[in-house]
Amino acid sequence: MKSVQVKGSAEPVRIGKILCIGRNYADHIKELGNETPERPVIFTKPASSVIGEGEEIVIPPYSGDCHHEAELALLIGKKGKEIAAADALSHVAGYGVAIDLTLRDVQAELKKKGLPWDIAKGFDTACPLSSFVPAGAVSDPQALRITLTVNGEKRQDGGTDLMIHRIPELLCYLSSVFTLEPGDLVLTGTPAGVGPVKSGDRVVAEIGGVGRIEVSVR
Repeated sequence: MKSVQVKGSAEPVRIGKILCIGRNYADHIKELGNETPERPVIFTKPASSVIGEGEEIVIPPYSGDCHHEAELALLIGKKGKEIAAADALSHVAGYGVAIDLTLRDVQAELKKKGLPWDIAKGFDTACPLSSFVPAGAVSDPQALRITLTVNGEKRQDGGTDLMIHRIPELLCYLSSVFTLEPGDLVLTGTPAGVGPVKSGDRVVAEIGGVGRIEVSVR
C-alpha cells in the first residue's frame, strides 16, 4: 500500500488515483513541439509508481531517454463529482512536490503509432513524491515557484501562475470525468526545462512553502 504523509497529521493517507495533467505550461508545450490543447490533457499513473525521499529512480531497460518533469501535486481530501470551480479548492487537503518521470523515447514511439503511453509514464519509480503541507498553509497555489536541479545544476524554474488551466478549472474538469475521492492525487503539469536523467544523477525538485523531494538514479 502506498501512502502520503500530511505534515502535522499522525495518520498517513492511502493513495488512490493519480491523475496527471499534460501540456499545462505554454513554454513546455513549445519545447516539445506539441499543439496547445483546448481542454486539459489527462493521463494516469498507478500508485505503485510512487517513491519517496531518498529513494532511487530505476529507468526501465526498454528506454534510453528518461526525462524529469517537476510539478505541484494536489492531495484530494473531500469526495466530489461535477465540482464547481468556485468550490474546487475546498476539495484540496494538501500540496506537495512531484516529479513526473517520462520515458520520452518510448512515449514518442507509442504516440507515433496512436497507442496509449502508460508504460512511458507509469513504470515503477516513475513518480517521486514529497510529503504534503496542509492546504491552509498555502495562501495562493497559483503563486508558487517550481524548481528542479540535477547534480546541483538548475534545469527547471517556473511559476504556477503560468498554468494554462488553473487549479479550480482542472478540478472542475477532472471531476466531470472521474469522481474525486480522498487520497486521490492530481499532478498539475510541468514548466519548461525538462530534460534527461541518467544513472548516478541526483535530482531535487522544490516548491517554496510546499516542500522538496530528493532522489537519485540507480
